[in-house]
Amino acid sequence: MPRSTRKIALIYDARLTYDLKVMAGVAAYLQEGHHYSVFIEENALKDQRLPDLRSWEGDGIIADFDDPAVARLVAQAHLPAIGFGGGYGWYASGSVPYFYTNNKAISKLAADHLLDRGFKHFAYCGYAQSPINGWSRERQDAFVTYVNKRATSCFVLEKFQRPNRNWASLQRTLGEWLRKLPKPVGIMAANDTRGRQVLEACRTYGLEVPDEVAVVGVDNDELLCRLSSPPLSSVEQGARELGFAAAALLDDMMQGRGVKKRHNLVAPVSVVTRQSTDVLAIDDPKVAKAMSFIRDHAADGIKVPDVVSAVAISRSGLEARFASALECSIHAAIRHRKLECARRLVSETDMPLKQIASETGFASVQHMTTLFVQEFGQAPGKQRRSYSA
Repeated sequence: MPRSTRKIALIYDARLTYDLKVMAGVAAYLQEGHHYSVFIEENALKDQRLPDLRSWEGDGIIADFDDPAVARLVAQAHLPAIGFGGGYGWYASGSVPYFYTNNKAISKLAADHLLDRGFKHFAYCGYAQSPINGWSRERQDAFVTYVNKRATSCFVLEKFQRPNRNWASLQRTLGEWLRKLPKPVGIMAANDTRGRQVLEACRTYGLEVPDEVAVVGVDNDELLCRLSSPPLSSVEQGARELGFAAAALLDDMMQGRGVKKRHNLVAPVSVVTRQSTDVLAIDDPKVAKAMSFIRDHAADGIKVPDVVSAVAISRSGLEARFASALECSIHAAIRHRKLECARRLVSETDMPLKQIASETGFASVQHMTTLFVQEFGQAPGKQRRSYSA
């Protein structure tokens, strides 16, 4: 092996989308021309198959520190090392540089996403606390605190005393809780797995999503979100960026450069909106009916008279109700819905922009692009590149 090739170990949980995205960031750094031999222990957290790092003749380590046993093992190896994880505070005093997600910012993003949709009732659905999932409680506390400052109700599912592996029992627990919540309600799930479980419970117990229950998860696991019914909105928490930065710092450490910052807090990216939160919680029944019609038919090229006809009210009366409830016109609501549909296709598919414009009811790509820039601050092509980077 050439002298310039360093050996690094990657220790992570291959079951977790978060860990896989961190590793994707590490891989992106390595692909920039850095020469490494990579040892992978992808199931250390699952099987407790912790490698003997003290006898391993390597140069550096990147490891998931959500399990304290892994953190102790890596610290004992006395090699340049980087830890990463959920960031709920237990490793704050460690000597190994640590990259972690900003759970308070994640919860604020999720709360603002639901608040922007007009919800007055909120809930959080997480996990019973364990030594390796304190991030769930930290997200819960941040979400509840942030929502309560806005004088709105917030409920938390308290029944999960231990991990529940029985699907039927889990669905009963979730269903009974969901039925008792005031409606409409916006729910933050601790992660996408819990979010999908909430959506399945809504289906089982006859609760309408997103009209009665809107759900946002965390991790933006694209496969899991799209397998959910309806597709799950989720916070993209910046795991890939974390992995890239962690690999860069490890590279510096292996070259003998000093570490200026031991604790590195990584901000979330955004909420990726899908159908589970694609709704506005509106008290006015006429406006709610109109918005439901717009949501279902905006891409069909509908105009204001079509909305007025669907609601069976005068145009002036409906415009006044829109101004009062939403502070916008009917036309603006149609345009915003079309642009949201276009943004979803831009970010989640490889569909040509000409086809997107056609399928979302725009007369041309140029017209769509002009409005897209006005609404979102960047052109469709640039947004697509930022999502795929």
